[in-house]
Amino acid sequence: MAVAVSACSSQNRAISSEEVHKLAGSAQAGKARQAAEERLRTVIQAYTDHTPLSLGMIVIRDRCLEGEKTRRFDPNGYDPYKIKCSLSISAYYGADPKKMGNVLDSILDGGDVTGSLIAFGHDYYHDHLVDYHRGQGPDPIGVDAGEPTQVSNPDQTLSWDPVRDRNPRRMVQEPDVCLDHNPPVTRCVVEPTSKTVAAIRSQYGMVFRLDLSVPEYYKVPKK
Repeated sequence: MAVAVSACSSQNRAISSEEVHKLAGSAQAGKARQAAEERLRTVIQAYTDHTPLSLGMIVIRDRCLEGEKTRRFDPNGYDPYKIKCSLSISAYYGADPKKMGNVLDSILDGGDVTGSLIAFGHDYYHDHLVDYHRGQGPDPIGVDAGEPTQVSNPDQTLSWDPVRDRNPRRMVQEPDVCLDHNPPVTRCVVEPTSKTVAAIRSQYGMVFRLDLSVPEYYKVPKK
């Protein structure tokens, strides 16, 4: 069955693997890739410059997918693109868990600044989150929900280790091992290569993870 699925997938490709490689390696794709990565790195740097978080590691995942003759599982669906490329970056920061309330408050202060690249500012929920971590208020998402460990919006997700129950299952996890690295079609890079989440946690006490992405930084239509 695996062979049959693979053959079916291959037959449904809009273009060959060689053409995918050529399009993904074009000057236009390279320029779009660089612009997307620079934009996300600027956000990562904003957290480094304007919050108490200390940047420890980033993981870049970049992938260009070939289009399909017809959309899989939808024979009547038309895929208008030869390739589409997407980019995601996860940044891992260290912080002092004993100062969690102040750390969150400072992040929100950074987000309050007009034009800030930090997506989260002070509001009713975030203020209660700060109070909770300062021991001055209840869990803002309810007693049965567990310790809050994330804030998010459509552009950014910031998650962190629980600092009260220290539940290992809710800690920020190590990133998946980079197995698919075949530039320019796929790219997986860890900076610095020797760094780990465990090492960041050992150095600072806790880990924050910032997830960013550009879903379609480059597309080539079938025309």
